[in-house]
Amino acid sequence: MRKYEVLQRIEKVGVVAVVRAENSEKAKKIALACMEGGIDSIEITFTVPGAQKVIEDLVVEFGDKLLIGAGTVLDSETARIAILAGANFIVSPGFNLETAKLCNRYQIPYMAGCMTVTEMIAAMEAGVDVLKVFPGSAFGPDFIKAIKGPLPQAVMMPTGGVSIDNVDKWIKNGCIAVGVGGNLTKGSSEDMTNAAKEFVEKVKLARQ
Repeated sequence: MRKYEVLQRIEKVGVVAVVRAENSEKAKKIALACMEGGIDSIEITFTVPGAQKVIEDLVVEFGDKLLIGAGTVLDSETARIAILAGANFIVSPGFNLETAKLCNRYQIPYMAGCMTVTEMIAAMEAGVDVLKVFPGSAFGPDFIKAIKGPLPQAVMMPTGGVSIDNVDKWIKNGCIAVGVGGNLTKGSSEDMTNAAKEFVEKVKLARQ
C-alpha cells in the first residue's frame, strides 16, 4: 500500500487504536472489536514482547482490511524489524532522525512524538508525516490551536489524554486523527466495539 493511501485511511476514520497486548490472540480480539466499531487502524506497541510476531500474524489474518502500525519505536533498527514484519506505519514517542530517514527510504509513514515547536520544525524538516503530540494529557486540545498559529501546515495527532469527552475538541482544533489506548481497548469485545463506534461518531460530528 502506498504511503499516501495509508495516511488517507488514517485521516478518513480519524482514530488509531493503541494496542498493548501480550500475544497475537489478544491483539486479534482487540483488532476485531475495533474493526466491528469502524476503526481499521491499530498500533501494536513494541513494549509488548514479540511485537513483530503479533504484527506478522495480524497481517496474515487481515491483509489490507486492517492498517497495522508499530508503536513505541525508539530507533531505526526496531523500525526496520517492524517494516519487515509488515507494519504499514511507524510511531515513536519521540523524534528520531535515523528512523525518519529509514521510513522515508522505504516510503512508510512516520509519526514522531513531539512536545515543542523546535522539535516539530526539526521533525517536519526531516520529512516526518505526522507530528504525534505526546503526551497529549500534558497539554490538552487548546495546545493544538496554539501551535497552529505559527505552524498552520503542521499535521498533528495526539496520543495520551484523548477521551470520549474531549476527542471532538482535538479534531476541531486541527488534528487529523487521534491515538486512543486504554479508553478504547479495555473491557469485553462488546465494550470495545461500542467505544470504537462512539469515538468514530464523535470524530465525524466534530468535522461537520
